[in-house]
This record gives sequence, C-alpha cells and structure tokens, in this order.
Amino acid sequence: MVSTRLRLGAVFGVLALTLAGCGSAGDEDKAAADSAGSTVTVTDNNGEHTIPSPPKSVVATDNRTFETLDSWGINLSAAAVGLMPQDLSYTKDKSIKDLGSHREPDLEQVVAAKPDVIVNGQRFAQFHDQLAKLAPEATVLELDPRDDKPFDEELKRQTTVLGEVFGKQDEAKKLVDDFDASVARAKSAYDGSDKTMGLITSAGDIGYVAPVKGRTIGPVFDILDLKPALEVPEGSDDEAGDDISVEAIAKSKPDLMVVMDRDASFAPEEREKGSAPAAEVIEKSEALKDVPAVKDDKIVYFPEDTYLNEGIQTYTEFFNDFADKLEAQK
Repeated sequence: MVSTRLRLGAVFGVLALTLAGCGSAGDEDKAAADSAGSTVTVTDNNGEHTIPSPPKSVVATDNRTFETLDSWGINLSAAAVGLMPQDLSYTKDKSIKDLGSHREPDLEQVVAAKPDVIVNGQRFAQFHDQLAKLAPEATVLELDPRDDKPFDEELKRQTTVLGEVFGKQDEAKKLVDDFDASVARAKSAYDGSDKTMGLITSAGDIGYVAPVKGRTIGPVFDILDLKPALEVPEGSDDEAGDDISVEAIAKSKPDLMVVMDRDASFAPEEREKGSAPAAEVIEKSEALKDVPAVKDDKIVYFPEDTYLNEGIQTYTEFFNDFADKLEAQK
C-alpha cells in the first residue's frame, strides 16, 4: 500500500512539474513577444515601411508635423527645434537634441538619438540620404505633400499615416474631420465672384503669390476655387513670394486678399530689418487705400506662426478665419 502511494505521489509530482514548466515557458514567450513590441506597415512618398509601433526613439525634422506630434504627446529624441513655433512644448524640452536649422544642420546628433523613425520633410527633405546613412536602422518617413496630388488630400494623408505610426488613429481622424469642416465652411462663405489676390509680407515688402503654384497660399486657390485677381505666367513658389509693385496690386483691384506675414513667426529680435506687421504694410499703404479688399475690410490673414508651421492645424485655423470674415459681411 505504501509502495503504491509513493509511486502515485511521484507520478503526480512529475506531472505537476511538467505543467509548471509548460506554464513558465508560455509566460516567457509572451513576455518576449511583449518586449519585442508590435509593428505597423505604412506607405510614404518612397514606398512601404514596417515600423515598430509605437517607436521608442523619434527624430522629427518636418515642420508640417511638429504641432501634430506635440499635441499627441510624442516624445522626441532629436528634432529641428530651431524651426518650431515657440508655443510648442518641444522648444522648452532640453532633453531633445537640437539639429538646428536646415541651413547648417547638426545631423550628427541623429546618431546619438538612435532613432527607430525619422519624420523627415519640408526644409530637411534634401538630407534624406544623409539621415539614412547616419541612422541605417531607422525608417526615414517622408510625407510631404506631393506636387502631382491635391494639396488638401495630401495634408490628410500625412496626418492619417502619422496616426497609424503612433497609434493615434482617433486623434488623427479628429484633425482630418476638423480640417474638412473648415474647408466646407470656407467654400460656403465664398461667393465665387470675388477676385482674390494672395500676398506675403517680409521685411516690409510685399510679395505676390501665384494661384495654385505659390507656396502656402497658392493651394488655397485650388481648394476653394478662388477667382484670381491677377495671374502671372512666370509665377513661382518662392517662400517670400514674387516681386510685385503696389501699383500692380492696385491696378488688379482685388475684392479679397489672402495674406501671410512671413516675419510674424519669429521673435521681434530675430526679424529682418524693416519688418512690420502685414496689416500695417498693406492697410496703411497709400497706394492700396482704394483697393476694394482694403476699403471693404476683406483681407484674411494666415495664423502668425504659419511660416514655421504649415501643418493641417494651420490650414484648419485659416479656413475658419476665412469663413468668419466672409460670413460676417453677408
């Protein structure tokens, strides 16, 4: 009897150890999987990429994305902090390695950041290959609006893909929905007949923005189907606009003006000599005082940080301001 009990006890003991061992191995496998993390596959301007989700180390150089990443609470290891609007929390975070500006960037900081993903674009687009060499294990993600695609759809694509990368799909959808609603409001407010002119002020000078082609303001003509007051065949996408005389502006008699103050993004001590607020440059110009847009107070200014932002939030704010201005005059 004793012998039988001992044998049964031994069998049950071995079985228990075996089951315990199986449970331990399963737990270890799960822990290893959790440690490895998940991935997400997205497509950018250069093709398909599989990226750790969420990335552990992120470098950001595309100023269209800074406000989005900041609003989502994404920690950055390195970034072009000097190109950020001052109201972003990143500008006060000393732990972020500053790559400087695109004119003399300190790209070696990227090596120390050991990024999983580099959100690159805009002024840093030219450094794609260098960034790829400095961080060969990282994905260089580029979502700049493509020239052959509708600009508004490209802004939404950029936001949606970033939402997938960082697990912020709901937040991305909210940004896209807000953007769509602002465009719908602006389209409804515009009567379709007001002749419109896009302008940029910089260092006290006024630059002409070519409809569709012009940087920042140009796409607004396409999105809202604005009627141009003046079309210059050789119009460019120069960041300060193209040269134009106030006499040429006055002669075209725009009913509506869309204006960006290039200097407003910078602190007063960083602005170019001769700079002045866009409203002062345009509305106090003797040569423009009889222009319908000036006389009738139909000038819509872009947000002050536009030159250093240009993201989906910037355009959402602008389109709502556009609608506010025109709705108030109906």
